[in-house]
Amino acid sequence: MDLDPEGLFRDDSDEDDDNVQEREANKEMVIYLIDASPKMFTPATTAKADEKEETHFHTIVNCITQALKTQIIGRSHDEVAICFFNTKEKKNLQDLAGVYVYNVTDREPLDRPDARLIKEFSCIEDSFVNNIGSRYGITSGSRENTLYNALWVAQALLRKGSVKTVSKRILIFTNEDDPFGGLTGAVKTDMIRTTIQRARDAQDLGLSIELLPLSRPDEEFNMSLFYADLIGLEGDEIVEYLPSSGEKLEDMTNQLKKRMMKKRKVKTLSFAITNDVCIEAERSFICNDTGALLQNPEKRFQVYNDKIIKFSARELSDVKRVSSHHLRLLGFKPLDYLKDYHNLRPSTFIYPSDEQIFGSTRVFVAFHNSMRRLGRIALAFYGNPTRPQLVALVAQEEVTSAGGQIEPPGMHMIYLPYSDDVRYPEENFSVCQFANPALQRHYGILEALALGEDEMPDVKDETLPDEEGLARPGVLKAIEEFKASVYGENYDQEEAEAAAAKAGASKKRKAASDAAEQKSAAYNWAELADAGKLKDMTVVELKSYLTAHGLPVSGKKEALISRILTHLGK
Repeated sequence: MDLDPEGLFRDDSDEDDDNVQEREANKEMVIYLIDASPKMFTPATTAKADEKEETHFHTIVNCITQALKTQIIGRSHDEVAICFFNTKEKKNLQDLAGVYVYNVTDREPLDRPDARLIKEFSCIEDSFVNNIGSRYGITSGSRENTLYNALWVAQALLRKGSVKTVSKRILIFTNEDDPFGGLTGAVKTDMIRTTIQRARDAQDLGLSIELLPLSRPDEEFNMSLFYADLIGLEGDEIVEYLPSSGEKLEDMTNQLKKRMMKKRKVKTLSFAITNDVCIEAERSFICNDTGALLQNPEKRFQVYNDKIIKFSARELSDVKRVSSHHLRLLGFKPLDYLKDYHNLRPSTFIYPSDEQIFGSTRVFVAFHNSMRRLGRIALAFYGNPTRPQLVALVAQEEVTSAGGQIEPPGMHMIYLPYSDDVRYPEENFSVCQFANPALQRHYGILEALALGEDEMPDVKDETLPDEEGLARPGVLKAIEEFKASVYGENYDQEEAEAAAAKAGASKKRKAASDAAEQKSAAYNWAELADAGKLKDMTVVELKSYLTAHGLPVSGKKEALISRILTHLGK
C-alpha cells in the first residue's frame, strides 16, 4: 500500500523526459473571459451609507487576482489569458470587434502568472473605462455578436497543446443572463444558434466551458434563458448548478493549490488484515573471524529464579513485537466516534498498490466501499512493530468537477492521541476556527516577495489571548480570586521574584564558600607562610583561602598574599 500516488523523490539533476511529460499532464490552460458591459459596473450588493459600493467587475478582478497569487506562490506551470468582451477597444489576433485580450500579444503563447501581471491586473479597474472602454456588444439593429467573437478568440488562444496532456478551460464571468434579450425575431434566433454552435465546436475539440454567473441585488441569474444551452445543462442539472456556481472559482483555486504541492510516495506499507497471510524475512549471522555462516544463531539468556533462561534473537524479537506488520487492522467503529480534536497532526493519505502483493487493490476497494456504505472507520496499529501507534482509517470518496478530480479516492490515516493527550474542550469549539499563524505569516512573506511589496501583509494571530476579553471586570475578578486561592492574600509578584532572586544568590554564595573551604583545608597555610611558599601558589588557590574565611578576593597576587599573612598574624 503506497502512501502517495505520484513518483519518488528526485534530485534536481534527475529532470528528464518523464518529468516533462508529468508536468505537461498536470498543466492547465485557462482563459478568463470577463464581461465588460456597463451592467458589470453596477453595485454587486446593497452597501451601507458609510461604505463604498462594490461592483461585479471589482469582485471578479479581486477573485482572479487571488487565483493568480496562488499560482505564482506555487510556481505553477499553468498558463492563463485574461480576455474582456463587450469592450469599445479591440485587441485580438482575429481583429474581431468588442474583444480585448489583456495580457497576450499577437501570435504569442499564453502567459505564466508573474508579479507584473498581478500588480497591473489588480489595478485595472481604475483605468479600464478610459483605456479599454465598456459598451453593450449585442444591440438591436446590429448583427454584431461580441460573445460569439469572444468564444472564437478564446478557442484560438487555446490552440497550443494537446487536450490529451493539457486541460483547457474557458471561464465566463457575467451578470447578464440574457445577452440577446434586446433582439427579436429571426435575427435573435440566428445569433443564439450560431453562438451555441460555436461553443459546441469548442467543446468537441476538448475545451471545457464553464460559467460563473453573478446575480444582481434585485434579480437572480436565470440560467435557462441562454447559458444552460451554451454549456450543455439539462433539467435538474440547471437547479444543481446555480447553488454551486458561486463556488466554482474557489474550486479552481483549490485545484491550483493541489498542483503546487506535488504528491510524493513516502513509504510502502504491508497491511495485515488477518493472520492467514504473512511475508517473513529470515535473518542469519556471520562469524566475525572466519566469515562463515553460522548455522545455529547466537543465544541470549536471562537469570530468573536462579535459573538461566535462554532466548534466541528471534524469540526476543517476538516478545517485544506488538504487531508483525506496518499496518495491522484491529476492528471498526462508527464514524461519529472520531472527533476533530483527535487529529493532532497531519494525516497521511494511503491508497492501494499491486506492485508487491497482487490483489491488494481489490481488497482495499472492498474495504473502502463497505466503510463508506456503513459509515465506519477502521482502527489499526501502525509504525515500528515494537512501538506501534493507534491510527484511524477514514475512507474518502472521489470528488470531481467539470475541471477534473478535486479529491482522489482512498483513505486518510489519522494518528490518534494517547489517553493522556486528550482534553475535553467546551461545546461548539473547533480547531478549524483558528488559522495557523505561522503558516499565514509564511504565505504573507511569499506573497510580498512575489509581488515586490515593501511591507508584509498584516497577519492576525488568533491563538493569542483576547486582551479585551481578559480586561472585562468579571474576568479580572475571576483571575484575582484564582490568584488568591493559589498564592494567598496580599501576594506581590515583584516582591516574590526579588526574594527568590535574593535567596538564589545567597545559595550560590554559600555553595561557593563551602567549595572554597573544602579546597582550602587541603593545605597547611601556616607552614606555607613560614616557608615562604605562598608566592609559588596560584591565584585560584590563594582566593580559596580568602573566600573560606570571608576575606576580599580583589587585587593582584601580592595583595592576596599580604592579606593571607595578615590574617595568619605573620
